[in-house]
Amino acid sequence: MAVRVELLVIPDCPNAAGAEDLLQRTIARLVPETELSRTVIRGEADAERLLFPGSPTVRINGEDLEGPDVGPATYACRRYEDGSGVPPDWLLEARILRALSPRHMLFLCVANSARSQMGEAIARSLGPEGIRVSSAGSTPSHVNPFAIRALEELGMDASNQYSKSTDDIRESNGPAVDAVITLCAEEVCPVWLGEAYRLHWPLPDPAAVRGGDEEIQDAFREVRDELRRRLAAIFEPRISTP
Repeated sequence: MAVRVELLVIPDCPNAAGAEDLLQRTIARLVPETELSRTVIRGEADAERLLFPGSPTVRINGEDLEGPDVGPATYACRRYEDGSGVPPDWLLEARILRALSPRHMLFLCVANSARSQMGEAIARSLGPEGIRVSSAGSTPSHVNPFAIRALEELGMDASNQYSKSTDDIRESNGPAVDAVITLCAEEVCPVWLGEAYRLHWPLPDPAAVRGGDEEIQDAFREVRDELRRRLAAIFEPRISTP
């Protein structure tokens, strides 16, 4: 599937080189057939005409990485949500994956107990009709009850989910896995040998937190909310800019 990637910058933008390097590396890994389009914005008139919200701006198939509500046109430097002058790599990956419209998304971690289970449930709740969502682990165990409760707080019922191995996914029927998101941070993640788009989001394992129930539950909520934020960048509707 064709993906159009655009970088818009002002002359002498201090973050232009960093943004271009990030784009080139991500394109080479995910969509190597894509060429980066680079546009230099020269003055307020250009900024107004192109609805340019600051430098550097990245658009995937005409959509700004941060969506349509990024503020008015301005001939100035830009700061992203995390305070950096370069967009976060996970956001760029997510927006490219959105443009690729995967049919079967797989979340991987070691035990398939917490992070990957929450990823599965959240992606299923946000994804379009027809997409298949799975999760698996290299040493599957059981779905952590704190994960189930964290999902219930968002109105998601994960009580029928169960831990699976990567072999279970390979042997299942339906569309082949074409997008894999690994979630391990400190651990060694399982390897998916099939052909697929690959994203790596190293999120801390909330099951490793020690303390009282509320402290542990808070750790699960933090990971849940971060997964929800990132998966929304893949699945929630956006409005295209010219």
